[in-house]
Amino acid sequence: MEYGQTVIPPTTQYVQKTAGFWVRLWAFIIDGLIVSAAIGIVINPIFYFMDWSLMKTPWYAPLAIISTIVYYSYFAIMTKFWQQTVGKMIFGLRVVRTDGQQLDWLTVLFREIIGRFMSNTIFYLPYLIVAFAPKNQGLLDYIADTIVVHEGAYTEQKIQSVPLQQKEIEYMI
Repeated sequence: MEYGQTVIPPTTQYVQKTAGFWVRLWAFIIDGLIVSAAIGIVINPIFYFMDWSLMKTPWYAPLAIISTIVYYSYFAIMTKFWQQTVGKMIFGLRVVRTDGQQLDWLTVLFREIIGRFMSNTIFYLPYLIVAFAPKNQGLLDYIADTIVVHEGAYTEQKIQSVPLQQKEIEYMI
């Protein structure tokens, strides 16, 4: 340390604990079961009683289109209004923006529709990013500037001290 420099001691900051890969996977599995059950209980009987064909061709069958709409709507609506899906509620997870602002529709649509569409069409590999990213952010999170955190759980983060010139300290005061 040079003459005239002052070192600010390290301080502790508490940040919300991010949700890791496995807990997010289990929440996603529960959400998938809920969406599948809703389709099986509500949509399939409507097609059956109306005597509509469930499958004409594999990817643009009416049932596939309606199932896709239900899937994306579930994630978008739940995330917008509650910042979490039922699976995330069970595990105490919440989606928040990295800048701390409230989730808006544009953020939710980018995360839940565009991000999920991209992740689902690339064979779910982008979901693995969560396991290796520093803040456990997946492709969905990077696209929308969001992060999934544990509700009410915080981790300690040390802020390193930085040597300051005496002039800088006087200016700050």
